[in-house]
Amino acid sequence: MKYHYTASQPNGRLIEGNFEAQGAAEVLSFLDSQGLKPISLKPVKTFEKTYQFKIFAKPITVEDKIFLTKYLALMLKVGTDLFKAIDILMADFEKPAMKDMLSEIRSTLEKGQPFYSAFVKYPKIFSSVFVNLVKAGETSGKLEYVFNKLSVSLKKEADLRAQIKSAITYPAILLVGSVIILFILVSFVLPKIANIFGSGGFEPPLFSRVVFAVGLFISKYMWFILIFFVASAVGVWYFFSQTVIGKKNILKFSYQSPLIGDVLRKMALQRFASTLSSLLSAGVPIIDALEITANVVGSADLKNSLLRVAKEGIAKGLTIGDAFRREETLPRVVVNLMAISEKTGSIESILATLADFYESEIESSIKSLVSFLEPILLLIIGLVIGSIALAIIVPIYQLVGNF
Repeated sequence: MKYHYTASQPNGRLIEGNFEAQGAAEVLSFLDSQGLKPISLKPVKTFEKTYQFKIFAKPITVEDKIFLTKYLALMLKVGTDLFKAIDILMADFEKPAMKDMLSEIRSTLEKGQPFYSAFVKYPKIFSSVFVNLVKAGETSGKLEYVFNKLSVSLKKEADLRAQIKSAITYPAILLVGSVIILFILVSFVLPKIANIFGSGGFEPPLFSRVVFAVGLFISKYMWFILIFFVASAVGVWYFFSQTVIGKKNILKFSYQSPLIGDVLRKMALQRFASTLSSLLSAGVPIIDALEITANVVGSADLKNSLLRVAKEGIAKGLTIGDAFRREETLPRVVVNLMAISEKTGSIESILATLADFYESEIESSIKSLVSFLEPILLLIIGLVIGSIALAIIVPIYQLVGNF
């Protein structure tokens, strides 16, 4: 049976993974042999259970996490203890998933375990950054500050996602609508017109015959074509979203794309600046903060650069500025700001300002991308529909001209 574990290293860093074992005792023995302290251990759910859960249960959303962090920050500010705050939250939330999670968090606290370990049990909901920020806040006594910071960060993340969705909604609707119209034209209209010309003994031009032949083929094998396209779409989606090789390839292609790659690089830099600022503000050591940030930026190049800065630079005695200067892949503005902020002792505030700067840059880049895509889509759709129209009009014009 496969178990998913979360454990703490001797230096306090959290790691997680899967282990195939006959029972929980075997997993605990393995963790002990590796010098790891177990925090969470649970069997991996079967497909049937998770599938049933996803269909009938509402998942925990970003909005739920924003409310949770805001409320906890407020309760801690007015002096309410965590137990009472969680009890009030359990009464306020109607979503069963949130009630169950809060109940388990309360149970964790009752057992005397650290507060952050309650969030470790939900790796798909709470990121490693969230967990380590709570851990740092709990250690330093800054939980109120950390939860307030988390609510702001989650709100910005939700706003950025909303902007991206809003920007791509119109092109997506345009594309889907055009595909539906083209399908109707090719599947139903063209075959009828082709049959009219065929039964009338008039031979249309070659271009028209090719278009009519495509329409007749699609009309005849419509269901096979639909099944093929649906199966292909599902297969492509599964390969690029569920497999390691697929994710790596689609990410590589996206970063190499001239327009999409620019947006993704700015998003990675914004995530780097925002995450590192939050971790340092909460009191996480610079090396640990860089390693945690490296795992959430989403860019392989930026991740490798940050890991080199932490392990081969700062860990070996280099200043932050010198360690960042060695990385040629990082933008010079980021390198110079890190060097300057180290001298002035204001790394956290400058990183926060840098994150805000990249947020505005991302918004501008998305607008530019959409303004470029819309006319391209319209042009392609116009060419396709125009070609079909010509294939119909030209033979009709020739037929009328014969009389």
